[in-house]
Parts: sequence; C-alpha cells; structure tokens
Amino acid sequence: MSEGSKKVPRRIAQTVLNSLKGGVVPRIGLPYITVGRKNEIEALLHDVDIIAEGGASFRFIVGRYGSGKSFLLQTIRNYVMDRGFIVCDADLSPERRLQGTKGQGLATYRELIGNLSTKTRPEGGALTLVLDRWISTVQSEAAQESGLTPGDPAMIKAVDQKIYAVTSSISELVHGFEFARLLSSYYHAYVNGDDETKAKVVRWFRGEYALKREAREELGVNIIITDDDWYDYLKLFASFFRLAGYQGMMIMVDELVNIYKIPNAVSRQYNYEKMLTMYNDTLQGKAKYLGIIMGATPQAVEDKRRGVYSYEALRSRLAEGKFSRPGARDLLAPVIHLEPLTAEEMLVLCEKLAGMHADLYGYAQRVTDSDLAAFIKIEYERIGADQNITPREVIRDFIELLDLLYQNPALTVEALLRSDDFAFTKSEAVSDEADDHFAEFTI
Repeated sequence: MSEGSKKVPRRIAQTVLNSLKGGVVPRIGLPYITVGRKNEIEALLHDVDIIAEGGASFRFIVGRYGSGKSFLLQTIRNYVMDRGFIVCDADLSPERRLQGTKGQGLATYRELIGNLSTKTRPEGGALTLVLDRWISTVQSEAAQESGLTPGDPAMIKAVDQKIYAVTSSISELVHGFEFARLLSSYYHAYVNGDDETKAKVVRWFRGEYALKREAREELGVNIIITDDDWYDYLKLFASFFRLAGYQGMMIMVDELVNIYKIPNAVSRQYNYEKMLTMYNDTLQGKAKYLGIIMGATPQAVEDKRRGVYSYEALRSRLAEGKFSRPGARDLLAPVIHLEPLTAEEMLVLCEKLAGMHADLYGYAQRVTDSDLAAFIKIEYERIGADQNITPREVIRDFIELLDLLYQNPALTVEALLRSDDFAFTKSEAVSDEADDHFAEFTI
C-alpha cells in the first residue's frame, strides 16, 4: 500500500466495501476511493459556482451501466452539501417519471423532497429541519438587530417583518403566493407550538394532498401540487432555500433509461417535453440557484427512435458538435460523456481497496504491487474488454479476490488469477452482459 494512503474508519470501510461488492455506490466514504474523473468533476463544480451566484445549470451524465455515473453523481452530491447546498435526488422507475397520467411525475417530486439532504442531514428527510433552522436563524438575527428578548411583543413583530420580507419575495414567482402563505403559516405554528399545523404544512410541501378541498379546509390554500406543476415548486424551493441561508439547490435524477423504456410513444414525448421545459428554464434564466443533473445510458440519450434525441427540440440542443470526439470531449457542453477509466486509474483504485480491506479485517496486506498489476492486466486483456469492461465489474472481481484470500490463507493471488474458472467466468460475464444490454435496448 502506498505511503500516502489514508486510514479509513472501520464503519466507513465496511460500508464502502459491502456497497461496491453489491454493485451499488456507497453514500459515504467516496473521497477515500475517488480516482480519475478529475476533468468531469471540475466541469460540474464550475456549474456549482455559477448556481451559488444566482444562476442555474442542467447537465446530462452519460455512460454505460457500471461506468461510474452514479459514483460521479454521489461525489458531486457530497461536495455541494459541504458547500452549503441542499440536494434532492431520485431514481426514475416505472412508477416515477417526469410526467405521467397516473401521478408518476408527482411521485418523482415526492421522492425528491423525501430525499432532501443537507450537510447535517445527508441521509435525507431534511425538510422540517431546514424550515425550523430558517425560523431559528430569523429569530436570532431579529434579536441581534433589535436587542429585544424572545417573548417580547416587539420582538415578535420584528421577526414577523423579516419573515414577510422572505415570503413577499417568494410570492412574486409562479405559485409563489400560496407557497409564501404556507411558509408564514408554518412560522406562526412554530411560534405557537402548534405541531399539528406544522405537520399539515409539511404534508402539503411534500405533495401529499390529493384534493384541493382538503387543502383549503385544513390550510386555507386553494391549490395543491400536481403532476403538471411539481417542477414549478422545486424552483420555488430553490429560491426559498437561498433566502433561508443555503447556497442553492441541486437536483439529481438518475436512471433516465426508464423514460426510454416507456412503451407508449406519446407518453415518452410528454416526458421529453417536461425535460425540455426544465432545460430551457435553466438556460434562459427562469430558474435561479438551481442545478439539475440527470444520469443516463448512451442509448437512452442518443437513440433517435426512443431516446432523448427522438425529441427534435432536445436533440438539436444537446447533440455533440463536429469537433468533440472520444478523448477530446467538450466538458462544458450540456452532455458529459464518461470516458472509461484507464488501466492505470483502476490500478490506483484497487490499491486503495486492498489497503482498506486489510485495515478493516486487521491483517497484513498480502496483495503486492506486482499482484495488482497482474490482476489489472488480465482484466483489461480479455476479448472485448475495451468495449465491455466497466469499473463495477473490475471492483467486484477484486473485492471477491480479497475476500477469498482473507478467508483462505492457503490460497495465493497467482493461483486465483490463473484458475480456469476465473477466466471462463469473466468471459461469460462479459458476453452475457453485452447480450443483456442489447436485448434491453431493442424492445
């Protein structure tokens, strides 16, 4: 293990190794295993600076299954939370789309709000925390400015004025009047210790009211969040969060392939139309303090029959120009194509994982530099590896190798790498995965 390797806390090491072996991206510990992607990360972090200044951005992260899309999204997610951003993330599915006739768009909104995260609440469910923090901050500022004490009627009036300044600025936006009214209701419920009203307001913000009549009777507002207008409320939240002391809001939507898979052409087009609206808003200045990143496979974007490019208005805006090509991509363009990690980068990653595994289980690391090089060489020299191999596959193989060596001290790295079973399994896995992807995208 290299001298510069970091000692990883056991809890984090356990989560990272278990997640990677299971083929999923861990939500914690990413800085310990991040390799490559330097240019992509820098491009996305440039967007973050623009968002914090009142701008907006929209990006697609495009790569094959297992190529590192989700890893990159999680890396950016952790970074922007550290920078004082609020992050909402959701994976699309048959039940969650951008638009749908059975509430699929609203289901996506609910998932995003349910996963609302901050640096102090990275696991999600932070909406109530954010609202309470906002009120507490306003009260502290009012007390400092006026010299009054909590409970003083003049203090309550001073806080009311500061709350009104925020809500009046929000009320100028689309649907902002009702949104501001609900913020005010939440504040007064907070001051009065009315937990029931607070819960009702939060329920409304989460999009859980199904009937306007119910919202009117319980909260005095005449609208509810619907499948058609949920995105407008995310724009409102972005502006509110900025006024509440955060830098901005980042929305991350993964598994765009679930729109590509919609069998009905009209339904797909409605989803792409909603995507176009979001894209145009960010570029035309209709959204502020808001970033949107969507993760997709190449087929889900580039297929002109069913993918994003089947919607001409999007294709004309997103398609690569004449000069961009593999190895020289324009990372300032709306679509970022993930280049495969190099063998050298994978070698560094495996070195980090070997050290983490040895520290976690408390043994002297047995995998040498030459073992690592031999493992990577075998993985990258397989037939079709240049097209089919992904970091996910290599990582899962390597963690399995580490587990076997730990549990079977008599085994050697050389024996495992030379086994016919290993070679056969790998070639079959590459072939089968390629077949699965082909079948999936020719529905």
